[in-house]
Amino acid sequence: MAGPPLSLADFDEMPVGRLKGIGPKREAGFAALGITTLYDVLTTYPRRYIDRTNEATIAELMPGDEGMVVVEIVNVTSRKTRNRKTMVLVDVRDQTGRLRITFFNQAWRTRKLHAGMHAIIFGRCEEYRGSRQMTNPVVDLIGDQTGRIVPVYPSSEKAGIGTAELTLAASETLRRSAQRGLADPVPDAFIKRHDLIDRTTALHRIHAPESMGQVDHARRRLIYDELFRIQVALVRRKRELEASQIGVGHDPDGVLVDQFLANLAFELTGAQRRTIDELFGDLVDPAPMHRLLQGDVGAGKTVVAVAGLLAAVQGGHQGALMAPTEVLAEQHFAAVREMVTGLEVADPGTLTGTRPLGISLLTNRTTAAERRALEEGLATGRVDLLIGTHALIQESVSFPSLGLVVIDEQHRFGVEQRAALRDKGADGAVPDVLVMTATPIPRTAAMTVYGDLDVSVLDEMPPGRTPIRTSWVRLPVEDEHGQIDMTGVDPNAESAMWEHVRAQVSEGRQVYVVTPLVEESAKLEVSSAEETFVRLQSEELAGLQLGLLHGRVSSAEKEETMSQFRAGRLQVLVATTVIEVGVDVPNATVMVILDADRFGIAQLHQLRGRVGRGSHESYCYLVAAAANPIAESRVEALVGSTDGFELAEIDLDLRGEGTIMGERQKGRSDLKLASLRRDRYWVEKAREDAFALLDADPDLSGHPALLAEVDRLLADDETDFLLKS
Repeated sequence: MAGPPLSLADFDEMPVGRLKGIGPKREAGFAALGITTLYDVLTTYPRRYIDRTNEATIAELMPGDEGMVVVEIVNVTSRKTRNRKTMVLVDVRDQTGRLRITFFNQAWRTRKLHAGMHAIIFGRCEEYRGSRQMTNPVVDLIGDQTGRIVPVYPSSEKAGIGTAELTLAASETLRRSAQRGLADPVPDAFIKRHDLIDRTTALHRIHAPESMGQVDHARRRLIYDELFRIQVALVRRKRELEASQIGVGHDPDGVLVDQFLANLAFELTGAQRRTIDELFGDLVDPAPMHRLLQGDVGAGKTVVAVAGLLAAVQGGHQGALMAPTEVLAEQHFAAVREMVTGLEVADPGTLTGTRPLGISLLTNRTTAAERRALEEGLATGRVDLLIGTHALIQESVSFPSLGLVVIDEQHRFGVEQRAALRDKGADGAVPDVLVMTATPIPRTAAMTVYGDLDVSVLDEMPPGRTPIRTSWVRLPVEDEHGQIDMTGVDPNAESAMWEHVRAQVSEGRQVYVVTPLVEESAKLEVSSAEETFVRLQSEELAGLQLGLLHGRVSSAEKEETMSQFRAGRLQVLVATTVIEVGVDVPNATVMVILDADRFGIAQLHQLRGRVGRGSHESYCYLVAAAANPIAESRVEALVGSTDGFELAEIDLDLRGEGTIMGERQKGRSDLKLASLRRDRYWVEKAREDAFALLDADPDLSGHPALLAEVDRLLADDETDFLLKS
C-alpha cells in the first residue's frame, strides 16, 4: 500500500498475525515470548551471532569439549528404552564429518526435527563405541540460512518459537515495509553529529548482517534510538512541569543564611559550597525546583539542606524535612536543632521585633496535645521548620506558606507520598523540592531513573572523617558433595575478629553485629538475629552487654534498645538491616556483617557507614564464604574502596540495569539493546540532544513523527514510573 513511511508507532499497532503463515496457534507462541506486534518483532534482537567464516566444525570437536557447530540434519529416529522412556536419535553432518545426537524423554523432537533442516547445536562432545555424540544439547533451528553471519534469537521450545521463526518474521516485516519505507524521526543533525547510520539500514543489518562490522554499526544506531527516546520523554516531562507549575519565590541572600554558615564549627567542603550554589540558583528561579542531592554517608548533606530551608524561612516561608523512619526523623531534628541554635527571625509581634527560629518534630509518637500545639504554631507561622515522618502528609497538617520540602532517603517514599507533601503549598504555588540519598547512584543511571531531577553530587568528604578499615573474614565453602574448600581461608580469622571486638569494648567502644534474617530459615542457611544473639551471649561475647534489634520488635522496644545503645549501656547491638539508615552512634567503631555475601554492595556500604562517625579508628568485618564469583566480587569491592560512587559503578557493572529500571507497568522494557552500564557515553549524548531539541522545540510541534513515537512507545504511566524511581 502507498502512503507515508512507516513509523515504529505504526508497527506497534499491527498484530503479529498480519504476517503470512502466522495463525492463532503460532500467534499465541509469539505472545508467550512477549511478541504481540510487529514492533516487538523488529525489536526482538538476536542474542548472538554465528560467524560461519569462523565457526567450529564437527571434525574439530574433541571428546570432553563443549562446542557449537552448524549442521544439517540427516535423519531422525526414535525408540523406547527398557524402562519405556523415549529416546530420539538424530544424525547430523557438516562438511567435515558426522555426529550422533541423543535426546532422552523428549519425544516431541521427532515432530520438530526433519532431514534437510539446518541447526546450531551446542553441547558437550562424548565418545560412545568409537563414535562422537552429544546428549540433550541445545538446538537452534536456523532454516536454510546460508549467509556468512547467522543470527540466533531468544527462543522458547515450549512455545514452539525459535531462531527460524523469528528470522522469518523479521525478514518478512522488513520486506513488506520496503514499498513505503521506514520513518526516521531522529533529527538529521544528531545522526550526522554521532556518525550514525539511518534506521532502515540499522534494522536490516541487525537482523540480517553480512559482517560483524555491520552488526556493530546497527547496534550503535539502535542503542542511541532507545536512549534518546527515553530522554526525550523525561526531559519533556521535566520542562512541562517547570512551565506549568507556579513556584515559590526565594531570595537566598540574607542575614539568616549568612549567620547559619558563619556559626558552623567547621569549614564547608568545596563540594558543599558548589552544591549550595546550585541549590540557591534553583531557589531564585521562579519555576519549582526538583533537585536530587547525592552524597556518601557523612558527606554533609544535612548542612546543604538546612541552608536551603533557611533561605526559604528568611523569605517569609516555611520548610519541611521528611524522613522515612521515626529514628531518622528524631536524629535529623536533634542535629538541625543544634545547628540553628541562636538563630532568630523577624517577628513584628514581639517587643524586640525578632524571635528564636521555630523548629518542631512530628511523628506517630507525637501526643495529641503536642500535635494541637504544633498545628497552631504552623497556622500562626511560628513553626518555621517542621521535621517528621510521613505524618507530615496527613490532611490535618497545614502550612500557610510552604516554601521548600526536603525528602531524605527518597527511594523509600512512593511517588504519591512525595506529591502529597508537595501539594501542601499555598495558593496553588508548588514548593521547591530537594530529595536526598546516601545511596550513590551512577551518573548515567541517575540521568535515566531520576530524569525529572537536576542532580547535585557531594563527592568530597569533610576533613577529619575517620577512615574505616574493612576486612574479609573468609569462611570455608562446602560444595554439593559435602567437600570443604579451604582456599584462601585463615582458620584463625574469625576467632581473631571476636577477640578484636572484645578489645574494642574493653576500651569503651561499641559494636554492631548485623545478620540478614530475623529467624532461622531452612530455605536460606543464613545466620538469624535471634539465633546469633543467643549464641554470642553464651559463647564469643559472653559477659558483655548485648541488645537485639529487628523488624519484629515493637516501636517502643526498638526505641528503648536504641536509647540504651546510644547511652552506652549496651556494648554490642545485634541487628538486622533496620540499622542500615539513620542510626548515628559516634562511639560505635566496629561493624561485623555476617553472611555478607547475601547483601548487595549498596546495602553493605550503608551498613559500614554506621561506624567511623566519631574520632576513633573504625573497623568493618565482612564474614562470608562467597561461594560464587559475583558475591566474591561484591565483598572484594567493599574491601578495596570506601568511595560510594566508585562502588555504585561496580554495582551497576555486576548487577546490570534491570534492578535500576525495575518492573515496567506494561511489562515491556524500553532498553532492549542499550545498557546503562555499557553505554554510558550514549546515555550522556542522548540526554544532551534531548535538552537541545526540547529547548528549541518545547512541544515537539516541529517533530511530529518523533512526538508520535515517544507518545506511543513511552506512555505517561511508564514515564511516571521512571520518574518515581
